[in-house]
Amino acid sequence: MTEPSPQGDWSRPDPAVAPRYEPLPEQRPHWQANLQNEPSTPERWFEPAPAAVPAAADPRRSPGRGLVGVFLATSMFGAVIGGGGTFLVLKGAGALDGPAATAVPGGGTGVSIQSESSAIIEAVQKVGPSVVMIVTQETGGEGVGSGVVYDVGGWILTNKHVLAGATSIDVRLKDGRDFKGTVYGNDTLTDLAILKIDGASGLTPAPMGDSSTIQVGELAIAIGSPLGVDYPNSVTSGIVSALGRDITVAGDASSSGTNLHGLIQTDAAINPGNSGGPLVDASGRVIGITTALADSAQGIGFAIPIDIAKPIMQQALAGENLSRPFIGISYMPIDRGLAAKNNLPLDHGAWIHAEDQTGNPIEAVVAGGPADKAGIKTGDIVTSIEGQPIDPTHPLEDILVHYAPGRTISVELYRDGKYTTVRLTLGTRPTATG
Repeated sequence: MTEPSPQGDWSRPDPAVAPRYEPLPEQRPHWQANLQNEPSTPERWFEPAPAAVPAAADPRRSPGRGLVGVFLATSMFGAVIGGGGTFLVLKGAGALDGPAATAVPGGGTGVSIQSESSAIIEAVQKVGPSVVMIVTQETGGEGVGSGVVYDVGGWILTNKHVLAGATSIDVRLKDGRDFKGTVYGNDTLTDLAILKIDGASGLTPAPMGDSSTIQVGELAIAIGSPLGVDYPNSVTSGIVSALGRDITVAGDASSSGTNLHGLIQTDAAINPGNSGGPLVDASGRVIGITTALADSAQGIGFAIPIDIAKPIMQQALAGENLSRPFIGISYMPIDRGLAAKNNLPLDHGAWIHAEDQTGNPIEAVVAGGPADKAGIKTGDIVTSIEGQPIDPTHPLEDILVHYAPGRTISVELYRDGKYTTVRLTLGTRPTATG
């Protein structure tokens, strides 16, 4: 600092003499004259100045002592900032902290990832070894899709449309080994299928997540073979851009297509070869099975939530036929818009209602089906299943999927201004049911 203190002065040191910080009163006019043109800074910039006490009134304090105090205080302040301030700043910003334990979807704890790229790398390292390429020979040529190993016994989850029409199926593991695959069964509710390979040792099952806990905006990673046999285990990333989407997947020559409900929408790049591969969250757990991309838009794809797949995965492990529960109704999920448009008494639930192609109401309960036997009628509103309320977050089909055919459940209805509860024994969903 080059400015003078109002309480003292100090001379420029003679090279032949040891530096001294003593005031030289007789040189004050000359010193002040030399500094008249230099810029000044606020007096005592680091602390308020105390009330001035004339030197003559306080013999214990000389102008030089005040200047020495300022100099020493300034030096100590600079040492703190230079020597320890940087550490304190970095510590306060968390740059010196290690990873912190945080809750992760599906339970348990995980390590918080400091960057998106780190999360993707760790997730791919966890799930990548479980992703397989599925090559099918068909009448029209060769098809390529993906799948994910979920059990060391050779059980693989994939898309039904990946296997449709195949005359032979080859499964290629990430380590390059090839195995013949056989179709264990197709899901009658969704575009899912279970594939089995035998004789494969050292398989790595993918960790399964909880799709009921995912949120719009969180990281989503797709792994598969979008470019065919020459580019396996390709990784793309994006976010979960929406939940609860409904689409129709085109069928083959033997079917008109499949209506899919409650899908995960993502902007992670998904191409035909990705079909059947996993959609993974930031913790490296499978939250969905990619199934389709939107032909009319770019950057939009869909995945079947893994919670919907879990029942058939368990059935396969138990040696049971793949089956889904069936109640035999057509319905419309109620929201405020539908309630206002149709003058419904409730703004939530499942309205048992169907219309023909011209928009006229038709019978919505399958004759002789489980709902018909339980006394459910067209126009009723199903409000809960086994005590679980039906609302936009918990649609009827997502609740039913957790129950096996043959199970008897309680169904609460709203009819003619009153609530009533009936007992219904679930049937088995027919293969042709959309």
